[in-house]
Amino acid sequence: MSRTPDILITALAPAIWGSTYLVTTEFLPEGYPITLAVLRALPAGLLLLAVTRCLPSRDWLIRVFMLGALNFAVFWTLLFVAAYHLPGGVAATVTSVQALMVIGMARGWLGTSVRAASVVAAITGITGVGLLLLGPGAALDPVGIAAALGAAAAMAAGTVLSRKWQPPVPALSFAAWQLTAGGLILLPLSLLAEPALPPLTMTNLGGLLWLGLIGAAATYWIWFRGVARIEPGAVSMLGMMSPVTAVILGWVWLGQALSLLQILGAIIVLGSVWVSQAASRPCGLRMPSWFTRYRASA
Repeated sequence: MSRTPDILITALAPAIWGSTYLVTTEFLPEGYPITLAVLRALPAGLLLLAVTRCLPSRDWLIRVFMLGALNFAVFWTLLFVAAYHLPGGVAATVTSVQALMVIGMARGWLGTSVRAASVVAAITGITGVGLLLLGPGAALDPVGIAAALGAAAAMAAGTVLSRKWQPPVPALSFAAWQLTAGGLILLPLSLLAEPALPPLTMTNLGGLLWLGLIGAAATYWIWFRGVARIEPGAVSMLGMMSPVTAVILGWVWLGQALSLLQILGAIIVLGSVWVSQAASRPCGLRMPSWFTRYRASA
């Protein structure tokens, strides 16, 4: 059965995540990153729990909170730290190494074979993201680099373990569990580390609704669906769609200039994503009917 529909559906999630920077900077109050992360994750998780009416069993609680921490609490917190210490392009380029991390973790935790084409595609994709986002004055701050690498490792581990620990429930319920757990972990941190939010405007509420309903509830549902169906290294490469979308939105919405080097970077990223999907196809593909008939008559 063709994997193309699953790949295209899953790619929608990181493509939509690429709008996060635009929505955060243009629609949300500045200076409340952890609080906004809570408002993105927890309401979305509770909404999905209300829809699915499915709670994790006691045996699954530890694993759900571990996944919620890796995929949301740790990942988003370290990503915010990286954003405060690095230009956005540098942070995004460093975190894109998660594609390589997933290949290594999948080998150790799932026994997945390491394909040379997948490794080359990941390295090429990281190069493309660098061309797409890095400017000549990109600064390298050690704290920011460490935070970005930590964020990449958290997301990579969360992706592989989400594949390893597949509960007997639909992807929508799995997403609900993890979003709720991640939001609950972030909630006390936001109360301790940040002041109360100012009164929210209609613009702020619209941004939160987008990030919560679309950027969290809908996208993580289809992301975890894809994690369950697509080889981990291939699904992690789809995450590189996010910076491509971010640059395109900056060009279309904010009128930011788009250089030939950035266009080349976007082409390289898209090409590496395509190669990674082709490299991860199972070896036992069904041969065309004309070839089968030929072999039978030979």
